[in-house]
Amino acid sequence: MTTSLKRMPGWAKIVSAVVLVLVVLFAGLRWTLLPGLGDVFREDTHDRTGPTLLKSIQDISRYDAASGNFQVVVDLEKDTKYLPDAVRGTRTLYVGAGTVDSYVDLGKIRDKDVKVNKDRTSATLRLPHAALGKPALDPDHSYAVSKQRGLLDRLGDVFSDNPNDERAVQRLAARHIGDAAKDSELTARAEENTTGMLKGLLGSLGFKEVRVTYGT
Repeated sequence: MTTSLKRMPGWAKIVSAVVLVLVVLFAGLRWTLLPGLGDVFREDTHDRTGPTLLKSIQDISRYDAASGNFQVVVDLEKDTKYLPDAVRGTRTLYVGAGTVDSYVDLGKIRDKDVKVNKDRTSATLRLPHAALGKPALDPDHSYAVSKQRGLLDRLGDVFSDNPNDERAVQRLAARHIGDAAKDSELTARAEENTTGMLKGLLGSLGFKEVRVTYGT
């Protein structure tokens, strides 16, 4: 090896030394330390989304009177009966944060549900009970804490169109949030706020006495 290097011409030795120096620089230094190379390999993001299409329009007659913020930690585990978790199985810890609205559907009020005296100073209204809307997960505050997958599941992710699919834990989080909303006092608060809104509105129109009840 030493003899072959001695037989190399001078210009070849210089070229070899320069190539060796460049290899060391590119292997040991960041691109950002070399002026100009950061711009060459910079990654640009382009939004090529098509136009948003309006699918339908719905008239809304409900009064959103209260909104609850909820958070749940979902621990979802799937395993196979005769295989250890290290071979086949998944476990996901997911923090789900979301809101549930409570509303009163004013569109269900019928003529007989509103009674006004002759002097228009007293009014009695009968409204349907407050209901709960669908849970809405907040993507900015919902995230997977950890994911554990068996060997076969990891291999399956290689051939999956969506290996990081979290829809199962998201649906489970939304269900738990919805159940928590049912056990809360959200509908009671919605009815209380709706009563206050109607009394303030009718009071500004000259009604001195306003009575609001709920039930079909």
